This record gives sequence, C-alpha cells and structure tokens, in this order.
Amino acid sequence: MTTAITEHIELEIGGMTCASCAARIEKKLNRMDGVSATVNYATEKAQVALAQGSGVATADLIATVERTGYTAAVPAPPAPEPAAEETGGDRAPDDALAALRRRLLTALALSVPVVLMAMVPALQFTNWQWLSLTLAAPVVVHSAWPFHKAAWTNLRHGAATMDTLISLGTLAAFGWSLWALFFGTAGMPGMTHPFEPTIARTDGSGSIYLEAAAGVTTFILAGRYFEARAKRKAGAALRALLELGAKDVALLRDGREVRVPVGELRTGDRFVVRPGEKIATDGRVVDGASAVDASMLTGESVPVEVSPGDTVTGATVNAGGRLVVEATRVGADTQLARMARLVEDAQNGKAAAQRLADRISAVFVPVVIALAVGTLGYWLGTGQGAVAAFTAAVAVLIIACPCALGLATPTALMVGTGRGAQLGILLKGPEVLESTRTVDTVVLDKTGTVTTGVMTLTGVHLADGESREQTLRLAGALEHSSEHPIARAVATAAEAAEPSGALPVPEDFAAVPGLGVQGVVDGHAVLVGRERLLNDRSLHLPPELAAARNEAEAAGATAVAVGWDGAARAVLVVADAVKPTSAEAVRRLRALGLTPVLLTGDNKAVAEAVAAEVGIDEVIAEVLPEDKVAVVERLQSEGRSVAMVGDGVNDAAALARADLGLAMGTGTDAAIEAGDLTLVRGDLRTTADAIRLARATLGTIRGNLFWAFGYNVAALPLAAAGLLNPMIAGAAMACSSVFVVGNSLRLRRFRALA
Repeated sequence: MTTAITEHIELEIGGMTCASCAARIEKKLNRMDGVSATVNYATEKAQVALAQGSGVATADLIATVERTGYTAAVPAPPAPEPAAEETGGDRAPDDALAALRRRLLTALALSVPVVLMAMVPALQFTNWQWLSLTLAAPVVVHSAWPFHKAAWTNLRHGAATMDTLISLGTLAAFGWSLWALFFGTAGMPGMTHPFEPTIARTDGSGSIYLEAAAGVTTFILAGRYFEARAKRKAGAALRALLELGAKDVALLRDGREVRVPVGELRTGDRFVVRPGEKIATDGRVVDGASAVDASMLTGESVPVEVSPGDTVTGATVNAGGRLVVEATRVGADTQLARMARLVEDAQNGKAAAQRLADRISAVFVPVVIALAVGTLGYWLGTGQGAVAAFTAAVAVLIIACPCALGLATPTALMVGTGRGAQLGILLKGPEVLESTRTVDTVVLDKTGTVTTGVMTLTGVHLADGESREQTLRLAGALEHSSEHPIARAVATAAEAAEPSGALPVPEDFAAVPGLGVQGVVDGHAVLVGRERLLNDRSLHLPPELAAARNEAEAAGATAVAVGWDGAARAVLVVADAVKPTSAEAVRRLRALGLTPVLLTGDNKAVAEAVAAEVGIDEVIAEVLPEDKVAVVERLQSEGRSVAMVGDGVNDAAALARADLGLAMGTGTDAAIEAGDLTLVRGDLRTTADAIRLARATLGTIRGNLFWAFGYNVAALPLAAAGLLNPMIAGAAMACSSVFVVGNSLRLRRFRALA
C-alpha cells in the first residue's frame, strides 16, 4: 500500500564535510515517523517527503538535524534582490571558498619545507627536526582545525565520519612525533632519517612523522579545495540559467512607463519591451510586432516573429520592434523558473548506484577504525615494533577516507544536468539515467512531435491556364474570414504569397455548413471547400484535378477544391506537415540502437504516409487518447524497454507509464510534468542528444564509482601490510577525489550532434 505524501520540504544543510555526514543525517531523518528524506552532500540539501498524518513540522526536521550535529534551514524564497554590486553577489560560498584557500596556502607554505627536509637527507642540518616541529605545528593545529572540529562534534553525538579518520591520522602522527622528540632520541642533535616509501621497521623513539602529519593535511585540504571549486563550476549552468532573466521591467501604469524590479510584476500586468531588452516574464503580446531571440533559453538560432496574440517567454530577447506584453506567468510559475527547478530537483536526487554508495560509506568509517586498531594490534603482537605498527595503522586511517565515493554520483549528475540545461535538455531525476541504458524502443507521438501539429498548405494543383498567385489570392481572401484550421492554413499561405501582405476583403461572404465558404472577390464569384460544394453548383473537377484530389486523400491529407466564375480551377492540399528535422531524428535514434514506433489517433493512411516520409516501419494508428497507455504496456509485455516521446495532455499518462518519458518543451504542462526528460525545443533531434547525454552521465557515474571502490579495496591491504607511507596514502586519497571530480567535469564538453 502506497503512503500518501502530503508535503515536500527542502532544507539547506550546513556543517557537512563528507558523504558520511550526509548518510548520517539522512538516517536520523528517516527514523522519524512518516518521513522519507534524501540528503545530498554535493548540493548540501535535504529533500524531505512527509506522509499524510505524520504530524511532523519543519521545525521538527530542523531540530533533528541540529541534534545530529549539523545546521538546517529552509531556503529563502526567491525575492527581488538588489544589484550584485550592492550585496556582493553570491558572497557566502565565495567567502567559504576563500577561507579554504587561505588554509590551503598556509599549509602548503609551511609543509613544503617539512616534507623536503624529511625526504632529502642532505637538507637535514643539525636540529632540523625542531624546525620541522615549528613549521608543522600550525599546519596540524590551524590548517587541519576544520577536520578536528568536525571529528569532535561527531564524537559528541556518538558518530564517526571521514573527518574522524583524518583527525585521528594526523593527530596520531603529530603526537607520536612529539613523544619521540621530547621523550625519545629523535630530539638529539644530529638526528637524521631517510625518506622511504615503505615502513621502516626501526625503534619508534628515533623517528618522527611530522612530514606525514603536515603533508596529509595539505593534500586533503587541496582535495577539499578543488572539490569545492569544482562543485561551484558544476552548478554554474544552473546559476547561469537563473541569471538569464531580466532584473527590472518597464511597467505600464495609467498609460505611463514605470521602471520596477521584476519581482513586483503580477499576472495581468502590462509591460513594455524595447528592442534589445529581455522579456521580463512569460506573457502574451497585446501590441506591436517583432522578432524574439530565444537562443539563450532554447538554443534555437532563428528569431521567432511575434505579433498580437502570440505568447512569449521570459528571459528571451526582443530583437526587433517595441512590444507591449501582458504577463501570464510570474515568479516560480514561469518557464525559466520551472526549468531551473527541474534541474535542481535532478541534482538533488540520487541514482540507485549512489544510494548503494551512501549505505556503504555509512558503515565504512567504523569498519576502517576497527581495521586500524586490528592492524596496530597485529603488528605489535608479531613483535615488529611500535613504530611499524603505529605507522601502518595511521596509513590505514588516512587511505580509507572514501570522499571519492561520496562525490562519484553527485558531481557527475550536477555537471550532466547543468550541461543538459545549456542544450535545452532537462533531466527530471537521476533514476532517468538507469532507464536510458536499457531502452530499446522509442514510441513517437505524431501530432506536434513528428509533425508540426499545425495544418499547413502543402500543395497547389492548378487546371490548365490558371496561375498560383491568383488562386491563392482568391481562395485566401475567402478563407481569411473563417476560423477553421484548414481555412487558416490556406489564408496564411495566401498572405505569405501576396506581395503587399494584405488580401482583398470579400463581398457577400457566406459559410456553407459542413461544405465550405463562398463570396465575391475582386469581382469573381468564388467557391472554396469540399468537392461537393462545387458539384452542387455544377462545377466539376477536370480529370487532372480529380487525380490530385485522390492522391492527396490517399496520403491522408485534406483536398480543398477551388472554383470561380463557373469553373473548377484548383485543388489545394492541406496537411499537418512533417517537421523538417524529423527524418534525421529517426535516423539518429536508430543509430543508438532504438526501434522507432509511430503512435497516433489519426487514420492509418495519414500515419503510414508520415511514417514513410521519416523512415519508421512500425505504425500504430487510430488509437484513442486513453488507449495510449495500453499500447505502451503491450510493448512492455513483449519484453521491450519503452521510451515515449510526446507533447500533449493525451500523452501524459503514456509518458508516465513508459520506462523513459521524453516531453517536448513546446507541448503542454501536463506532458512536461509527466515526462522524465524535457526537451525545451520542439526539435525531435534533441531526443537522441538527450539519450546520449543521459547515457554519458551514467557511464561517468559508473566510472567514478569503480575508481572510488577499486581505490579503497586495493589500497587498504597495502596500508595494513605496512607497504604505504602515511603521506603517500594521504596524497593518493586526495588525488582520488580530484580524479572523480575531474572525470565528471569532462561532461561539460558534451556536444549535441550537428
């Protein structure tokens, strides 16, 4: 039985330093009755779903997180903000990054001499060890302070995280060195020891490990810094998306223009957009005509002509004349805000592989501490000496830190979804990635997906001696007075062909119900409509026009007969035209190993004609809207993994039922909400790019997880066997995290097919 979810709450989590922190918070939240929570270390956010009747309030969630040793807060709602120069822009993350950079630079400057003196015997002058202590102490105490603080906080709450490993390892190495200097023989003048990549089995009283304590701290700080910087880069696409919108708007009040912040706009307000300005929000043009450049938002390079009655999208640029727009959506309801929300929701989610990694990391730290204690006991028990036992145990603590494990999925997902947003591909959640790997069949809705969804004049057949120009002028003038979709197609084509752009006004216009229209245009008595309309007036199609009519109807198109002055003179062919990019899109889908299927409610002749034009062999036609789900289920019952591409309300259920739902962004909100992927543009070719990107992101996640798991599995036995110096262990651990982040950032180079 499925529990009804009544509320979704997002929390910003503070104080997390590794994936184990996220796993611990998630575990505590999920122990609350009626709470289902996901905590993401990379985005530092928690997504919480509350079950019906749970009685849990936001304050209870925050209190639980704080009792766990971290901070939580509800994100501030979007509001009109002062200019970046007044507020300092995105200061908090920048300040945190700057503080981390300062710690890193301090550690680097102080630890380099310590490491060099330990590695190069020629630099070990008399009493060099005391200079090493002087330089290493600030590194271990000050630079490593965030690790110690986090470890202490977790200890108070009875938990152990990766910070526990780091703090234990560095303090143990530093403490051992202090003991050797003050109570052993390491503090004697003239003491030297060579740098060795393996454990030297000697008397621990004469050896110091300051280079390990300082070096490990520096390496780990470097890893944390590059991780933090990479996380900011990975989220840059989302921030850029949010920053696309206009900051202020020329609002019309009592006929005057008043410049106000965009946040003050309300639905129904009218505002002015001058050439070169961004359109402030989604709306409808009420005055003026222009071309709108939507390339920043959709990637569509050709500006779209708009006039009164046309809809426009916020953040697009007015490239032509002055427009007056009435706001239809503002704030969080705009297309731009919905796109950003989809991207962020996807980044906050977790793929199945990441959930497994989180479960492993939650138990990994206690196991590693136990392994370190066991290593120490084994070495002491076999009589190899305290120094060898101690150093092997420290190496185990340091090498085990699985930060790469916690970053493997979130970083790849952040970069992949961010890159997708730039290309007009929005992934709704990480579970989508698993689906793209197995999909083998793609079901394409016809109307609005493969075709334009708008009736268009596709052919003009003329009787002998007639001209195309006069035929369109006379027929278009009559059809211009009708609102029928077929009439609009003829009128639109006629207006485009008319040199002046204006059609004559007909006289004695009359609509003949179910048959067509009639009237007088330029002194000619004109009939436009079904063949029967002309036959009733004794105007019969000559053989060549009758053949053209038969051919059009066989292909599923609509044939419109045109006659004037007592003779049938033309047949106009009107159809829902195939998008010029659809055939290429089908070829690309086949290249990905997918079998295309055309699904439509239209008659079979229409469907087969469209399928033949774009290269689809399998056609399912004359399907009622409510039966589309049944078609998807039937294909799945045949063992197929089905992707569904659609744009209408009637596609929503099928999109949700399919293994992978791809919604055209030019379609309805219902379809977009039901889909797993949203294609911002109406170009079907983006479908192949979306699947390629999702598969590339999944491949990157798998590669990251393999590296992180393999690294720990291979390195822990080496450390326990005393074959890994603690400083080398720290460097390898930091490099592992940097590798995972760098591997994820390669997704930024993903390119759509030309």
